[in-house]
Amino acid sequence: METAHTDGPARLSAATMHLAEIAASGQWGRQMMPAQVALDEAAVAGLSRERRCAEAIRLVAETVPLRLEPEELLVGASLYVEARYHQVPIAREDSTSHTTLDFALGLREGYEGLRRSVEGRLASGEGDELACDFWQSQLVCLDAAVTWQNRYRDLLRERIATSDGGQRAHYARLLSVCAEVPERAPRTFHEAVQALWFLWEFQRVCGNWPGLGRIDKMLGPYLQADLAAGRLTLDEAREILAHFWVKGTEWRTGQDRGSGDAQNYQNVIIGGVDAEGREVCNEVSFLVLDIVAATRISEFPVTVRLNASSPEALVRRTAEVMRLGGGVVAVYNEDVIIAALQTLGLPAETARTFCNDGCWEIIFPGNALFGYLPFDCMALLQQTLGLGSETANTPPSFEALYADFMARIRETVVDLRRGLETRPDDPGFTSKPSALLCLLMRSCIERGRGYQGGGPELTIYSPHAGGIVDAANSLLVIKELVFEQGELSLPELVDILRADWAGHDALRLRLRGSGHQYGNDESADEMMVRVFEDYTAIVRETAVGAPFLFPAGVSTFGRQIAWAPDRLAAPHGFRGGEFMSNNLSPAPGTDRNGPTAVLHSYCKLDFTKLPNGGPLEIRMHPTMVQGEAGLEATTALLRTLVAQGGFYLSIDVVDAATLRDAQEHPERHRNLSVRIAGWSSHFVTLDEQWQQMIIERTEQRLR
Repeated sequence: METAHTDGPARLSAATMHLAEIAASGQWGRQMMPAQVALDEAAVAGLSRERRCAEAIRLVAETVPLRLEPEELLVGASLYVEARYHQVPIAREDSTSHTTLDFALGLREGYEGLRRSVEGRLASGEGDELACDFWQSQLVCLDAAVTWQNRYRDLLRERIATSDGGQRAHYARLLSVCAEVPERAPRTFHEAVQALWFLWEFQRVCGNWPGLGRIDKMLGPYLQADLAAGRLTLDEAREILAHFWVKGTEWRTGQDRGSGDAQNYQNVIIGGVDAEGREVCNEVSFLVLDIVAATRISEFPVTVRLNASSPEALVRRTAEVMRLGGGVVAVYNEDVIIAALQTLGLPAETARTFCNDGCWEIIFPGNALFGYLPFDCMALLQQTLGLGSETANTPPSFEALYADFMARIRETVVDLRRGLETRPDDPGFTSKPSALLCLLMRSCIERGRGYQGGGPELTIYSPHAGGIVDAANSLLVIKELVFEQGELSLPELVDILRADWAGHDALRLRLRGSGHQYGNDESADEMMVRVFEDYTAIVRETAVGAPFLFPAGVSTFGRQIAWAPDRLAAPHGFRGGEFMSNNLSPAPGTDRNGPTAVLHSYCKLDFTKLPNGGPLEIRMHPTMVQGEAGLEATTALLRTLVAQGGFYLSIDVVDAATLRDAQEHPERHRNLSVRIAGWSSHFVTLDEQWQQMIIERTEQRLR
C-alpha cells in the first residue's frame, strides 16, 4: 500500500488552501439565509406530517440558493440557515442528528437502486397505510434530491457556456464527474467522493446532521482501483478529498458563541477491522490524516480505530497528527469495544461494524436508533449527604452511606428504563418525519417505518452517568477523613460543605491538592473502580428483558457547565459552582503524576462492562510532544490505551497561555481548535464559560 505521507502537513495546492482560508473566515456561513418560500397550504391539506415534510423537502430542493466556487473540485452547498439550526427548512420540523447513516448503501446502489427498493415495497401490497405513506414520502424525497443535483448540473452547463480555456475545461470535468452520481454507483474515486458529498450534503441541506462513518472503508476501493489503473495519483486524490473537508466548513460563521461552531456531529471513522475481521486501513486512511494536518479543519472530528494488530504506520501517523494540536484526531481501542458489544448479545460480525453517533458514543451505521440519557452522580451524592436539606444524613458506617448512594443510582437507572418503555407509543415521538434520513437505512425501507417509529433493526438507549469521577473522589475523602481517620464527623463535613468551605480553606486546598484522587495511578483509583463496577452492574441488571439495548455509558459532554450552579461544594476540595470532571477524565488540577499515570488510572476500569463508552481527554503542553522523543511518547500513549484495555482517548496539544491570549485577541487565533468531548471546536467561538472550562483542564508538562 502506497501511503506517501510525511510528519507534519502534507502539501495541498494554493487553490485548495485559498478555499480553506475563505471557509475559516466564516464568509460562506455568513451567506446563509432563511427560506423565503412556504408550502401551499391548500395543496398539502390532509397530508400526513411525514408527507407534508417531504413536500417541504421538494420545495427546498427547488429553491435553495446554489453556490459554486471557481476552484471547487466538488459540487453542492447548503445555504438555508434553518438547516444549521437543526430544522427542516420550510417544514419547520426538528431534524435528526446523533446518528450515522449507511452511506455505503447509497454509494453501492445509488438513488436508482434505492428507488427500486422503495417502489418494490409499495408494489408488494404488504404495507399498511402508515407504511405506504412513508414509502410515498421517500419517493418524493428521492425526486427532490435529483432536482437539487440537476440544478447544479444546469449551473455547470451555464458556466461551461460562459467560460473558456482552463476554466471551461475545469467545469466540463466537474460536469462529467457529477453527471450520473449518486443516481448510479460511482466508477472512479472522484465520482465516489462527489457521490458521497451529494448523499451527505442533501441530508444537511434538509436539516439532518448525520455522521459520515467509515470513510476509508467506503472510498478506499475506488482509490485503489484508480491507482492501479494509472487514472489518478495520490496527490490528486488528496486534493479531491481535501475539498470535501473544506466544503464541510460551510456553516462556520466566526461569530457563533456557545459550545462552539463545529458541533454538527460530522464525525469520521478510519482504520479498524471490517465485519469479517480484516484490516480496513488503506490509502484513504492516510489521506484523511494528511488533510487534517494540512488544513487543521475541525468540522470533521476523526476517530482512528486501533487494535493490537493495527499497522505501525497508522499508529505513528495518528500520533504525528495528534501532536499538531486542535484535538481533531482521537482514537478508539476497538478490541475492547467489540468485546463490550458482544456482551450485549450482538454477534462479532455486527460488533465489528460499529462507528459512532456523530460524537463518540457507539452505534451502527444505518442500522440503529440511538439516544443517551444523562444524569448527574454528584447530584445524587449531594442528596445522599443531605446537602440540600436542613438535616445531614448520619449513616452508621461508610458502607451504609455507600449503599444509600448506590440505591439512588439504581432508582435513577430503573426510572430511565421505565420511562423509555412507554415512549415508543407516543405519537408525537414516533411520527417525527424521517423519510429522507431513512433512505440510507435499509431496514426502515423494508419495514415502512421511520427512524423513531420502529424502522431501525437496533434500538439503543444508553444511561450516561456524569460526575462519576467527582462522586468517587468525594466518597474516598468521606471514607478516609470521616470514617477511618475521624478528623471530622460526617455532620461537621456536611456543615463545611454547606458553608462552601468558609473558614476551612486550608483543608479544602489540602484535599484538592493531595494527589490522592483518581488519575494518579495509585490506590485512590480503587474507589473509582468500585463505583464504576457497581454502576455498570446496576445497568446490566436493569437491562434484563428490555425491548431495546440498554448499554451503560459515562459522559458529561460539557454538562458540568449546566450542572455547576446547582452543585454545592464537594468533599474532594471543590467549591460550589466550580467545573468538575469531564467525562472520565480526572477532576481539574487533581492529576499530578503526568499523562501516563492518568492513562493507567483510566485503564483500570473494565470497559467491556461499558459498551457505550466513556472518553478520556488529556491536555498536553506542546513541549511534551516535540521532536522524535515527543512523537515516541505520543505513540506510546496510543499503544498503552490498546494494550491496557482503555476505550477512547483524545489528546489536546495547547498551552494555557495561548488559550488566554486567544480570549483577549480572538482575531489572532481564528483557526485555533480544541477538543470539547466528542467534537472539536474553534476556541474563539466558545462562550466564556466553555473557554474557562478548557483552560482549567490539567495541563500535562514534562516532569
